[in-house]
Amino acid sequence: MSYDNHTPDSRFRSLIDRFGFPHLLTVTLALVATTILLGIAAKATGSGLACEANWPQCDAGPFNLFPANLPSFYEWFHRFVSMFAGFAIIGSAIAAWRLPDIDRNVAGLVVLGMVLTPVQVALGRETVTTYTMDILSLHFWTAVTIFTLFLVATVLVWAHRLTSRHVVAALVLGLVALPVHVTLSPVVGSELSSYSPTMQMAQYGVTLVLLGAAIVAAMVGRRRLTGRAVVPLLAAPPIVIAVLFFGRQAINPALEVPYLVAVAVSLVTFLAGLVLTRSADTSGDDAGALSP
Repeated sequence: MSYDNHTPDSRFRSLIDRFGFPHLLTVTLALVATTILLGIAAKATGSGLACEANWPQCDAGPFNLFPANLPSFYEWFHRFVSMFAGFAIIGSAIAAWRLPDIDRNVAGLVVLGMVLTPVQVALGRETVTTYTMDILSLHFWTAVTIFTLFLVATVLVWAHRLTSRHVVAALVLGLVALPVHVTLSPVVGSELSSYSPTMQMAQYGVTLVLLGAAIVAAMVGRRRLTGRAVVPLLAAPPIVIAVLFFGRQAINPALEVPYLVAVAVSLVTFLAGLVLTRSADTSGDDAGALSP
């Protein structure tokens, strides 16, 4: 009996063909985002050390593999989901590297995300065994970097289906997300005690949406639009990063003003991008209507 038609490479390719590499990247991106939010929940509830500083074990069950209480569960579940995110990252990188029809830019982004993953795992261990604010911050920003790499790669693989209408949708989503972000921040709560774990997790969820909207608008706008309309779109992502940076520090009253300034600049940028994008769409429609 011959197995020539059932080599590991052919089975691997068949699996990707059925599932679809863009879908694999999308699922991986969702798992990375979920891992970030669960990490925020663990930090916000003070559960980062709930497993009695055990890593990768916890504080109950056989070999301390399971959580003993609700705080431990937050930390344990964060690790549990991050394990699957890690597997998805590795699988995406292997697929991107081995499939000949995957754009090399996409492959490079995904492989870089895979390279950063063990660094992120090591930082996660340090947040338990050492637990300093510098390590926590580095752990968070490494996670955001991985999220951004996979977001950019995901936009690239879906780019052929994305149009200027998606740019408009992303900008509208960003405009909605900005006031929600401020409402959930400690700037509005006025007291740190009112900045609950639920508000923190919700705010970071909105932050990822805001960052995603800015990146989608910039990448798709750069491909589909020309002229002035592209300028505010390209400016949006770095300005949103400033919102994210100062938003994390906004519990410090001295940084409330820079945070609000970054939000205001983002708002103006999104509005300008929306007006110019819609204007470019209208001009394109008029030109199409007038053409013979």
